[in-house]
Amino acid sequence: MFVDCVEIFVSSGKGGEGAVSFRREKFVLNGGPDGGDGGKGGNVYFQVDRNTDTLSHFRGHKHFKAQNGRPGEGRNKYGKKGEDLIIIVPPGTQVFDNENGELLLDLLESSQKVLFLEGGKGGLGNAHFKSATNQRPTYAQKGLPGVEKTLRLELKLIADVGLVGFPNVGKSTLVSVLSNAKPEVANYEFTTLIPSLGIVNVGDYQSFVMADIPGIIGGASEGKGLGIEFLRHIERTQFLLFVLDLANYREIQEQFSVLRQEVSQFSKTLENRPFGIMFSKSDAIENAGKSVESFVKDLDCGLKKHAQILNCFIQEVDDFSVKLDVTKPLFVLGVSSVSGENVESLKHLLYASLKEFRG
Repeated sequence: MFVDCVEIFVSSGKGGEGAVSFRREKFVLNGGPDGGDGGKGGNVYFQVDRNTDTLSHFRGHKHFKAQNGRPGEGRNKYGKKGEDLIIIVPPGTQVFDNENGELLLDLLESSQKVLFLEGGKGGLGNAHFKSATNQRPTYAQKGLPGVEKTLRLELKLIADVGLVGFPNVGKSTLVSVLSNAKPEVANYEFTTLIPSLGIVNVGDYQSFVMADIPGIIGGASEGKGLGIEFLRHIERTQFLLFVLDLANYREIQEQFSVLRQEVSQFSKTLENRPFGIMFSKSDAIENAGKSVESFVKDLDCGLKKHAQILNCFIQEVDDFSVKLDVTKPLFVLGVSSVSGENVESLKHLLYASLKEFRG
């Protein structure tokens, strides 16, 4: 089960109590206080594990508490430190304070380990309170309590390219053709119910990660459909690819306008991402030729060099401008995932786009 948002309660360990003890041994005169200190409570850590890709293991397990420190003992023996608690999360997990919504941690790097809550300090034993005027202290400190937090964990998948499109426009098929991912593919809307990632290999040592999310429909920002719920998974992407279906009953312009509007309403950050446009099912170009030409003309990309491919315009890699206009696509390309038409071109254009904006 794919789970990308959970609420949990976390607490570090309480410090152990200091001991009240007096030395009592045969042949030892004037044995004084020898109560040891309590042990420190266990800390709480978050650790990133790339072998996990969902928060599903938090379902049914909401309370996490580090071990308390052990109390001190006589003969100045310190109490044992409480065992630390390590909470394992997948890369891309954000930790929010559930009470005020503050972002506390953003965990991205594999094997990253972060101290989150420190355990309570152990109390001092009565040996610390001996003085010239108080040679028989009968009290010790209690350990300090641990820190408690109610948290919300949100998972945002880490990908380079995010696919945005209506349901059943060919996004999953494209991911299955370009990458090693095997998402479910079927001829009905909302086949994709959960986000998926695929690694796209461009060469022997070159690759990028592509994210596919459930299709977006008009009104998604108001709660309709599934896609808007998962749009946070492409917030980290460096590049967006709008997938427009030439065989869809919706006009191309309508698809693009609705998608751009929903992305903009969801996040201004996403709205300002560089993007490209792909026409899926390009074998249906004959039925949509005029609308494609009109759409590309209205885009007014201002491309210096055009190559006509399936009646779609594509910007050559060498023509990328240093100054980016986020309102216009870097390229427009027709692709058929079934026949393989322009699949390789798309792969290299995406990689070149990423390389441009990675610096």
